[in-house]
Amino acid sequence: MSFKFYMKNFLLCVIILLITISCKDENRLEVEIANIDTDIKVERFDLLFANTTPKKLPELKKAYPFMLSEKFKDSFWIAKITDTLQAQLFKSVENEFKSFDETELEIESLFNHLKYYFPEFNPPRVITTTSNVDYRNRVIVTDTVAILALDAYLGSEHEFYGNIPKYISEHLKKELIVVDLAEEYAKKYIYQSQNKTLLDEMIYFGKQLYFKDVVVPFKMDAERIGYSQEQLDWTVANESYIWRYFVERELLFSTDSKLLGRFINPAPFSKFYLEGIDANSPGRLGQYIGWQIVRAYMAQNDVSLKDMLITSAEEIFNNSKFKPRK
Repeated sequence: MSFKFYMKNFLLCVIILLITISCKDENRLEVEIANIDTDIKVERFDLLFANTTPKKLPELKKAYPFMLSEKFKDSFWIAKITDTLQAQLFKSVENEFKSFDETELEIESLFNHLKYYFPEFNPPRVITTTSNVDYRNRVIVTDTVAILALDAYLGSEHEFYGNIPKYISEHLKKELIVVDLAEEYAKKYIYQSQNKTLLDEMIYFGKQLYFKDVVVPFKMDAERIGYSQEQLDWTVANESYIWRYFVERELLFSTDSKLLGRFINPAPFSKFYLEGIDANSPGRLGQYIGWQIVRAYMAQNDVSLKDMLITSAEEIFNNSKFKPRK
């Protein structure tokens, strides 16, 4: 009996036990979703490539033509495999991902949820690779393939990330692979007309984060938004203050592009320009408030996930009855 088979059945038994104890509707839903069983098998291209030889390379190119472009001669790929730095990278990935079973189970759960909420969804081939630590493109999703660059998930303190800003390297850990994958699918399903105001941007990212609430419910809020637990605790404690700041300064409907850098885009902290606040705050607080607005909207309205993702920011805001936590 494989580890994956054991773990899948163990997790299903745990969920059924929770239903027996609590009989909550959401737990019954999770059992229904688990029973969809997309049963994926992650393809470890990173290992195949790292261990190939000149003799085996043509066969690998035939199996993965989209990973090994014909624009480059075989000598290019062989030189890459034997390069000292590449060898070190391959070894680091192999050590960190000796087993991929746990992550594979998480991806399968994500796909089960996507299939439930979007019946037209067809699970893609999931292929792991390395990308010279291209953390900006660590997950690529098409209709048929999902590519995961594992060298961008070696752990926040890995030596390869020494020149990457800490607020970015904090995200480069394997626990967030499925979260990043969910985010790429959120982008595919969300429709929102051109964002013009700060509120438009807030709601757009709020939709992404709510999407993660639904399709990766086994992850914590801090993981879904990419905060440490300490950062999330600070944000929750100051939610009312953050909202009041946006409202009193009439920022919600502002089209000032500088607001994106202050409150939406990845950054080491948010920019209130207030001593004692900025240094303690995490970045992207506009995304966080947008998340809470979308959560409030979904709690107040009988709307499906699919419909919410194509609902205008204005309608969501006007019908959310959002009130920050005090």
